[in-house]
Amino acid sequence: ALSLENFIREYTEKLEREGVILGLSGGIDSAVIAALCVRTLGPKKTLALIMPEKDSKKEHTKDALNFAREQEIEVKLIDITPYLEELGVYKLFPLDKLLSLGKLKGALVKKAYRFYERKTGKIPFLESLSGFKDKEFNSYLAKGNAYYRAKHRLRMLLLYLYGEMENRLVVGAANKSEYKIGYFVKHGCDDATDIMPLLNLYKTQVKELAQYLNIPARIIKKPPSPDIMPGIVDDEEVIGISYEKMDLILLALEKGWKLADIVKTLEIEEDEV
Repeated sequence: ALSLENFIREYTEKLEREGVILGLSGGIDSAVIAALCVRTLGPKKTLALIMPEKDSKKEHTKDALNFAREQEIEVKLIDITPYLEELGVYKLFPLDKLLSLGKLKGALVKKAYRFYERKTGKIPFLESLSGFKDKEFNSYLAKGNAYYRAKHRLRMLLLYLYGEMENRLVVGAANKSEYKIGYFVKHGCDDATDIMPLLNLYKTQVKELAQYLNIPARIIKKPPSPDIMPGIVDDEEVIGISYEKMDLILLALEKGWKLADIVKTLEIEEDEV
């Protein structure tokens, strides 16, 4: 934790900023970042933006507000729904107005996600990492990407808007696991930042750090969630593998292990690597 605190302090001073700003989602990564910033610079120099929209689960917003209160940091709660509506983002979702209830919308998304997996034998997330030329259901995949990525990019814009108005360093919460596999939005609020202190830590290490920093158990234990599309409520479900298993695979690859050795040692299928 000390090296991360020094890193935050060093760049805040180096770039001549008066404090830091971060997006607080109610999840473990942003909570760890907030706690590190408070330990480094104090609560008065730490500003958190909480930016829900109509697809966001209320429990995550509540967790974010409660955590900010516990840390005694300044908070700006900004509902980004009107901005997304103005941009026409919600129109990308079929039957958006008819499915105004989150549960109905979520059920449709989940069913479509599972249908794609069964029909193609592929994970939608992995398919979305490249273009969609000649792929099945390419128009739906393209609209889905535009739908959820716009939310992260709007949050990035707001972080820099307030960051530059108040001369603050924008701190991102991306971890090594998600960055390695491309599970982030390019130019989004976890990618386009001034610094990303957790980029050398796997997700399982972030969880250990959260326990050390006394992050509330509720935040640590709840399923990691992207909270950007109804029905998609668990990161591991989207990725198709648990973080524990994925981190072991990523570490083995980083150490230069051969594919056969990884499969044998971790007792996994070759296609999981």
